[in-house]
Amino acid sequence: MTTIRANSILPARREDIELHTADGLTLVGELALPADRPPVATLVCLHPLPTHGGMMDSHVLRKAAWRLPALADLAVLRFNTRGTTSVRGTSQGAFDGGVGERFDVAAAIEYAEFADLPSVWLLGWSFGTDLTLRYGCEPGVVGAILLSPPLRSAVDADLAVWASSGKPVVALVPEFDDYLRPAEATTRFAAIPQAEVIGVPGAKHLWVGDAETVLDEVVRRVAPGRAPLPREWDGPMEAGDASAYADRTVAAFTDVTLPPAG
Repeated sequence: MTTIRANSILPARREDIELHTADGLTLVGELALPADRPPVATLVCLHPLPTHGGMMDSHVLRKAAWRLPALADLAVLRFNTRGTTSVRGTSQGAFDGGVGERFDVAAAIEYAEFADLPSVWLLGWSFGTDLTLRYGCEPGVVGAILLSPPLRSAVDADLAVWASSGKPVVALVPEFDDYLRPAEATTRFAAIPQAEVIGVPGAKHLWVGDAETVLDEVVRRVAPGRAPLPREWDGPMEAGDASAYADRTVAAFTDVTLPPAG
């Protein structure tokens, strides 16, 4: 048995993909599937704010793609929203403050549907949680998991859509978050009766040092019975080049003003 480390890459079928938006852009991404069996559920990942380091390779999402197909039989779809760059490449277009990104979310959900991926959950982080809440409550989506939700551009009407849908909404809120902490999050998410707010002691907005906790909670909802995840692996394992992300993994999410919801 070998300890699973931050840069461990477990076996999976990994495919570079492209998403095509209704407004004519091509977005770059990756789909990771279990190596030798069908997935039991799917995570469509929406990354943090790209103007402050967020991308499809932001560390929690990267670790989800590197581990969860093998450890939890999950499909993990990651992509760069418009104008965002990572090792995978740069998506066409330009950052639009969460407005034009509605088409990016729709393209990812559509891809999952056409690929017949099962039980699609949206996994949003920071800026990605606002995209999830604003644009993600679609018929093909089972539910949403929100990491460090700031509730900055999502408005009451967006929360009402999720409330009326009855679909599960799980918010993982760091104790020391820069924008929204557990007590306030509980109050704000009361607008969605079925929402579950989980405060994570000691954690901060970027989840540095807490990725395992996050992945355990994600899997607990999306693939019941497969959490907590093992911390060791008996099989082939590769090592990713973490230096490729060093300048962006823990980028500071400074307080910037996003355009109002449109």
